[in-house]
Amino acid sequence: MISRRTLLKGLGTTVALPTLEAMLPLTAMASSAPKQAVRMAFLFVPNGMSMNEWTPKTSGALGELPDVLRPLMAQKSKISVLTGLSQVNAAAMGDGPGDHARSAATWLTGVHIKKSSGSDIKAAISVDQVAAEKLGKLTKFASLELGCERGGLSGDCDSGYSCAYSSAISWRGEHTPIAKEVNPRLVFERLFGSSEGYDNAESRSIRSRYNTSILDFVAADATSLRGKLGDRDRKKLDEYLEGVRDIEQRVKRFEQNSPVKTGVVRPTGVPQDFGEHIRLMGDMMILAFQSDLTRISTMMFANEGSNRSYAMVGVNEGHHEMSHHGMDPHKLEAKRQIDLFHVTQLAYILKRMDEIKEPTGTLLDNTVLVYGGGIGDGNRHNHDDLPILLAGRGGGTIQTGKHMVYQSQTPLNNLYLALLDRMGIPVETLGDSTGKLSPLF
Repeated sequence: MISRRTLLKGLGTTVALPTLEAMLPLTAMASSAPKQAVRMAFLFVPNGMSMNEWTPKTSGALGELPDVLRPLMAQKSKISVLTGLSQVNAAAMGDGPGDHARSAATWLTGVHIKKSSGSDIKAAISVDQVAAEKLGKLTKFASLELGCERGGLSGDCDSGYSCAYSSAISWRGEHTPIAKEVNPRLVFERLFGSSEGYDNAESRSIRSRYNTSILDFVAADATSLRGKLGDRDRKKLDEYLEGVRDIEQRVKRFEQNSPVKTGVVRPTGVPQDFGEHIRLMGDMMILAFQSDLTRISTMMFANEGSNRSYAMVGVNEGHHEMSHHGMDPHKLEAKRQIDLFHVTQLAYILKRMDEIKEPTGTLLDNTVLVYGGGIGDGNRHNHDDLPILLAGRGGGTIQTGKHMVYQSQTPLNNLYLALLDRMGIPVETLGDSTGKLSPLF
């Protein structure tokens, strides 16, 4: 048996591995086999949702999916739509405008944030960081915070609220938002850089100079390991390493070929194609889960209040502008197209996760993934009846393929308490929670 912590090592490079049969005990007795790790992910989208096109018509087993969710038909048996969940602490409560900032900062915390654009910001620990505190010591990275739109942690971004509120959903503590990484190259180097003090910049320079892959540096270790593996493990190892190589090549291609408008400085490695940017970051989250580099991740498709355009689906106006539709048919259709685009990227991520086989089920089967946001209808800025989708089976502990309708203003944090249970982290309260959500679990 080889160690589950086996690494492929090379010049400034360490490549962690997925779980192989050779890493498991020789005996097939269930009591001696290690329990499959469960992963947790939160994927955030801004500016509310086209709720009429999002919400299934009936409760119970999912039948025909509504228009915005239709890209998920292939994963229908492994998702559930949860209606009626709320983050009431994102409401003004006397603080005036600023719903976008409040909705993002409250989404994973469940607390009413302090209105400030200065250094005295205040929220609370987010659910992902509660999990990271308990499980982070088991992996190389306690958590992984990703995004596809840059945003600062200072300045005023929404009616007197700090930019930290609208550009971060993960909070280590009440005064500490965690900045997300939007540059795929930096994420890749973080995941596969050396942990032994070697200068990663020098490693990157050598790879660039000789046009080599990060896998070329670990080729000797990989060849040696293959000689110790059976046929199925060799196939699994090759598929995994091919996935690493594919991501590396995609990052490199964007760095070399992405056109940049005159006068605009594009950060190295950030794709111009927004859909590919989301998919690339999703693929790196998947690799981190697959190789047990982390079990906790968050990802913001865009910052809350984002006004980026979506020309790729025929929407040349800004997202935030279109979300304030006022029932205008053109704006309603534009918002529907944006929401459909986002869900199409989610479908890609879920499909990839479900294609990765693990000793028990697939990576998606062994994950709890929440997709949605902190605003219901972008025109009303409401924080009840939020768009929330739950994907994955949590290691076989979650019923899927359902549309669950909960009593109005049921705290979203009740779901988070139940998910923490799936991770083996019993927590009694979080934010405005009133208990653990049932009966989905």
